[in-house]
Amino acid sequence: MTRSIIIIPTYNEINNVESMTRAIFSQELDCHVLFIDDNSPDGTADKIQSLQTEFDGKVFLEKRSGKLGLGTAYVHGFNYCLSKGYTHVFEMDCDFSHDPKDLKRLREACDNGADLAIGSRYCAGGKIENWPLSRWLISYFASVYVRAILWIGIKDTTAGFKCYKREVLEKIKLQNIPFKGYAFQVCMKYAAIKKGFKLKEIPITFVDRQFGESKMSTKIFKEAFFGVWKMKKMDL
Repeated sequence: MTRSIIIIPTYNEINNVESMTRAIFSQELDCHVLFIDDNSPDGTADKIQSLQTEFDGKVFLEKRSGKLGLGTAYVHGFNYCLSKGYTHVFEMDCDFSHDPKDLKRLREACDNGADLAIGSRYCAGGKIENWPLSRWLISYFASVYVRAILWIGIKDTTAGFKCYKREVLEKIKLQNIPFKGYAFQVCMKYAAIKKGFKLKEIPITFVDRQFGESKMSTKIFKEAFFGVWKMKKMDL
């Protein structure tokens, strides 16, 4: 059985799911893909189902009732992957801000001693393309803020391009993580560090999406800002 799987949450990604699927399977990585779709009104799930026919046994789809949040989508996906026996679980966006060519580098980092490999915009060699300065400043200083509060040495604390060894997901109390947005990404890294796992940042070039709309909102930003303080007291 293939031991690696890539979780990709989707909401209105009709313009990206096919090209992303083909790009992933063009890489030198033996893997499966699991889409978690939150009842996209644009027909994303129908497109994924057509890809399942073509990529028989390699593409999976979990459909949810509505837009329930990124964090809950990943917890759903993590539990699915653990139940199926996968040893390495990736997470990435569907909009090509995360380059499928970097998947192999993340897996290699785990093969060489990391328990959680992070595709990082802010470690040495990492870059961002096509973002306005205002958005870069918010993202960069958000990570500075998180490091100051949680005392963790991760440069890109909100990064969502990662590869976990299954042992990390087994040890973290996923059911205790309430966050739905970027706070979820921070919390998973913080929990992994608290559990004693080794995290390694791999430099990537992050490119702003070409199709679709960003899921960032004021609500998500506030959750992350105040959620960092809650994490210090949580049973993870």
